Amino acid sequence: MKCFLMGQRFAKRLAYYHPPRFGETGLPSSPLAGRSTRPFQLHFHQIQTGVPSVTSLTAAAPKTEDAKLREYYLIRQDMTDIFAGIRNALTGTLAPLIPIAQYYFNEDGKAIRPVITMCLAKAINSHLDQKSPVIVENQRKVCQILEMIHIAGLYHDDVIDKAESRRNKPSVNCIWGVKKPILAGDFVLGRTMRITAEINNEDIAILLKTTIDHIVIGEIMQLGSGKTQEERFAHYVEKTFKKTASLLAYSCQAVALLSGSDSTLQTTAFQIGRQLGMAFQLVDDVLDFSATSAQMGKSTAVDMSQGLANAPVLFAAQMFPQLNAMIDRHFQEPGDVETAFRLILRSDGLQRTKDLAMQYCDEAITQLAQLSPSPYQQFLFTLTNKILNRLR
Repeated sequence: MKCFLMGQRFAKRLAYYHPPRFGETGLPSSPLAGRSTRPFQLHFHQIQTGVPSVTSLTAAAPKTEDAKLREYYLIRQDMTDIFAGIRNALTGTLAPLIPIAQYYFNEDGKAIRPVITMCLAKAINSHLDQKSPVIVENQRKVCQILEMIHIAGLYHDDVIDKAESRRNKPSVNCIWGVKKPILAGDFVLGRTMRITAEINNEDIAILLKTTIDHIVIGEIMQLGSGKTQEERFAHYVEKTFKKTASLLAYSCQAVALLSGSDSTLQTTAFQIGRQLGMAFQLVDDVLDFSATSAQMGKSTAVDMSQGLANAPVLFAAQMFPQLNAMIDRHFQEPGDVETAFRLILRSDGLQRTKDLAMQYCDEAITQLAQLSPSPYQQFLFTLTNKILNRLR
């Protein structure tokens, strides 16, 4: 209930965001409450568990006559083409740079962003009966760009955070040091401009450049926070949208725009990407406290050690006010991280963060239900469920 009340107070200052045609900031809406039937319950018959990983999506399709499975494995070929296109885009340069630039593009990660975006593109194409191969190819290019923007940020993150592992292998900085990975990240980001030019659509270029603006602003916002509990939560939500969810939101809007969608359908696509992006980050916040390194593929419990207060910390501070002083000093005094960690585990902060992730997923399900039924829509229901299954 506290979570809902906080969201309602936040909503008084932030109107529910309907993105303008291009370029302006998009802020997440407050979580929805008061529904008699939860979207997950309403569409439960369409939600399947056991979503295949990217590796299995790129494996050979089974011999089956099931039409739905054949549709699912169409995304397998899309993902193969997307990653092949990325690796090809990162060639034609100095030989020592190529293996560094390609290091995180070997399809052993979740690749949840391009999977969601490509599935949504196909769902919207089905909704509009759009069958142009040129449009589908450009939608794949959007997926290439969004994954490259995301990975370019990971190169910089791993250097700044002095990470030791990512995706269950040594992080890029552990192999090549500091300077080369930063330059490789810049190179990856630079190559996204070439792919954007190949799409040859000014409106798409504006949307994709807006994501880069937001990511940088989000990174800067992460260095600070509000003074009061309410201000901190509002700051956290806006920071999380800009730093994390905006990339998926604008990419989903971009593939909808390419399909010929009107402004209403573009808004729906934007909202789906935004809600799933927010949910994914909230789940990551929980796993930062509760998962093992093997489950995450990277070090855990790192946010507080870097001076950051994520959602479980902010919720826990309402039960244990002594956390506020630690948040203000970015957990810099000896014993802060350990004390805060124990308090968070004693609080309801982790559960409230899980509940908030569920609310964002509920909203994504509601938006997805506006599309015509298709195997791709059903797969997106399944992927939404899979995001929450990471908590189990």
